[in-house]
Amino acid sequence: MQPELPNLSFFADSLRDQRLAINDDEFDKLRKFIHVHTGISLADHKRALVCARLAKRLRYHKLASYADYYDLLTRRDPDERELVELINAITTNKTDFFREAHHFQFLTETVFPAIRASNRKRVRLWSAGTASGEEAYTLAITVCEHFGTLTDWDVKILATDIDTNVLERAQNGVYSEEVVERVPVHLRKRYFQKGIDDNSGYVRVKPHLQSLIRFRRLNLMDDSWPMQGPFDVIFCRNVLIYFDKATQRRLLSHYAKLLRPEGYLMLGHAEVIHGFEPVFAPVGHSIYQYHGGAP
Repeated sequence: MQPELPNLSFFADSLRDQRLAINDDEFDKLRKFIHVHTGISLADHKRALVCARLAKRLRYHKLASYADYYDLLTRRDPDERELVELINAITTNKTDFFREAHHFQFLTETVFPAIRASNRKRVRLWSAGTASGEEAYTLAITVCEHFGTLTDWDVKILATDIDTNVLERAQNGVYSEEVVERVPVHLRKRYFQKGIDDNSGYVRVKPHLQSLIRFRRLNLMDDSWPMQGPFDVIFCRNVLIYFDKATQRRLLSHYAKLLRPEGYLMLGHAEVIHGFEPVFAPVGHSIYQYHGGAP
């Protein structure tokens, strides 16, 4: 019997990772660059994360150091293609269908009945930081389940993210069966098509659900945003935690301008905004109602 040989590719990858270690100056320059272009604040303990996520970009460009990569970003990227790749690599995209289910229950029990009572026949929802689309499609399912056929309703859901890779997946609307396990069985049958043959193990969102959503790339750090609103509800869950206080305040000011009076802002379960009452008044766990004015 031949002795088992060691996995040489593993050792090669380890050597490459050692060669691509990031020093203090490189990390400081890159995190400042990332903050300017995305608003994301990277603390010192995020050094390993930055190193791991950007190592692939260095290998792609055959660069020997993070200083070379910084030079590429700042001097040799006139069309900002590599900036987009940097943003795609550094952003975190964790989401699920019906994540933090109390938000969707609040829509069904409080928000949508109030819209019905107003006789406006218009619903506008925004999923900011939509990632791979599960949140936006959950919003669409919740709307359809409450309002029915939507024949007499003007419903639009905006879904935005800074990461072009996850937006493409979201727009395709194709998910593994494991990903949609949190969706109740009767809703899976109603809103998803099951794949067959080569697509076995996957589902696709049905066209009538997709038609309610517009997926767009948006950098929340842009000075102006193209949407006009007003929105009945803005979902911005697990986004603010990546920004410093000044950036959070700036985003909340933008959201205030785009929300309908008495509209709602939904945040992630770990996100709390202090000092903005009575502009954004808490009305439930990570649920805030806009009462006018600017933060």
